[in-house]
Amino acid sequence: MPYAEAMHAGTADINRCPPGGQATIVALAGLLGKAEKPLDPECGKTVPRHIASIQPEHCIGCTLCIKACPVDAIVGANKHRHAVIAALCTGCELCIPPCPVDCIDMVFMPEHSHWEMADAEAARARMHERNNRLKRQAKANAERLEAKALHKLQGLENQPATEETLKKQAVIQAAIARARARRQSS
Repeated sequence: MPYAEAMHAGTADINRCPPGGQATIVALAGLLGKAEKPLDPECGKTVPRHIASIQPEHCIGCTLCIKACPVDAIVGANKHRHAVIAALCTGCELCIPPCPVDCIDMVFMPEHSHWEMADAEAARARMHERNNRLKRQAKANAERLEAKALHKLQGLENQPATEETLKKQAVIQAAIARARARRQSS
């Protein structure tokens, strides 16, 4: 998405997507009415689609790869081994850097090497759904924390008005105001 936004803004050229290769450059040139050009070598080279593969004997179940995967192609639970759903993996490699035990490899799987427009659209839809889910979760968490703070504030209001109680009330009220302002700005 940032690359598409940069092309729209005119700050990125059409030849900076190694995973898409020449086919993507041709499609972008046609879509944007620009001349075709070869892939920019500074961006890397086009290779066949590779899929993330987690070595189960080394996975510690930290969930960092799950959090990093933009298309929900990695499944598992905290402190349990994780696995990649090969058909959903886009090969973006975003799961590799956060892995603390370096147990993720990119492997070539001929049966998953072909990438159609329908695959790209499905991956984009999963990415958008994931982003929406994360926003909903963040909102629910903020509301939960605000309710907890309000409950604590109400408990303080029932206590005698000592200097310490008033300071705690002021701190909680300020935190609630900041949280509300943050939510309204996003």
